[in-house]
Amino acid sequence: MRVVTTAQPLDVQPTPLALLLLGREADPKSERGVECPGDLPAPSDPDLVERARAAKAKLGDKVFVLGHHYQRDEVIEFADVTGDSFKLARDAAARPDAEYIVFCGVHFMAESADILTGDDQQVILPDLAAGCSMADMATAEQVAECWDVLTEAGIAEQVVPVSYMNSSADIKAFTGKHGGTICTSSNAKRALDWAFEQGEKVLFLPDQHLGRNTAVRDMGMSLDDCVVYNPHKPNGGLTVEQLRGAKMILWRGHCSVHGRFSLDSVNDVRERIPGVNVLVHPECKHEVVAAADYVGSTEYIIKALEAAPRGSKWAIGTELNLVRRLANRFASEDKEIVFLDKTVCFCSTMNRIDLPHLVWALESLAAGKVVNRIQVDKETESFAKLALERMLALP
Repeated sequence: MRVVTTAQPLDVQPTPLALLLLGREADPKSERGVECPGDLPAPSDPDLVERARAAKAKLGDKVFVLGHHYQRDEVIEFADVTGDSFKLARDAAARPDAEYIVFCGVHFMAESADILTGDDQQVILPDLAAGCSMADMATAEQVAECWDVLTEAGIAEQVVPVSYMNSSADIKAFTGKHGGTICTSSNAKRALDWAFEQGEKVLFLPDQHLGRNTAVRDMGMSLDDCVVYNPHKPNGGLTVEQLRGAKMILWRGHCSVHGRFSLDSVNDVRERIPGVNVLVHPECKHEVVAAADYVGSTEYIIKALEAAPRGSKWAIGTELNLVRRLANRFASEDKEIVFLDKTVCFCSTMNRIDLPHLVWALESLAAGKVVNRIQVDKETESFAKLALERMLALP
């Protein structure tokens, strides 16, 4: 082993990105951690639950609390509705009388809620550092550069962008501006069917796995029909011939939670639990999806377990908070529900929304002070809403 020593101390300065990840400094166009002003109550405060109840009661119908499925139980307890990102954004839009929408999720979800709700409603994210690593993997500048590459290759006019709901408002706006649509993990096939009626190729942003799995598993394409565009390489790391020959141009992005599951995880759980049903989210890698028994969105996973027979065994490949909640919910029906991987896999940014942050946000609103408001500028909102409306119009 080689040991490297130095007589001088290293003058290592953190990069701007590192500062953002550490929660210092701010970048309003980034999903990454930014400062969250305000004095939070201590997480050890025994009165947190009662304080949350009191603040919510004081606000009454003025507040509507949304809780994503991946939130911790202590937060879900105070949610008026629970669901995946798009369901929650639609639920918010269906409550026009609520002055405050407190979104217990991550930044791109709060943006979507702001886009779909009225101008007189204010969307609050309890912790501005609750971002999304997947959404971070595609910036507006990178996607604009990609489009230039497609234009130079002579194929941009044939390409229809399809962006996953798990993307920033900027990416949704790019999609709307270039004739594309948004999709969820539930309707990705319908979105792609529509896109291929409009053009010959699809640029799928930002999750390569959902795009690949939908194209190959659900639409009968081959892996050779897909190429991966890497924004950190010149021309995306692809030749003009590769771009021209591809049907699916997949952005090099992924979910840090679902990307952890492996084929070994599937094989291991089948050995440990004979007769187990493996149910995974389509954000998982292609080899994991191919080896699973069932594949579907968060809502699909919940409904599948609701319909499962008593005594059945399930290994679930999605975020741990949800899996644990489902295991507790169905324990009385003798349904054995386990996490697909042996290692713990919370969504770290989603878990930044905790009870102290929620209490702080609710108490601030109850005192007449709006904190952590998420606002999408009008031009971005206009084009992003266009892309979302195209999705809503899908057959």
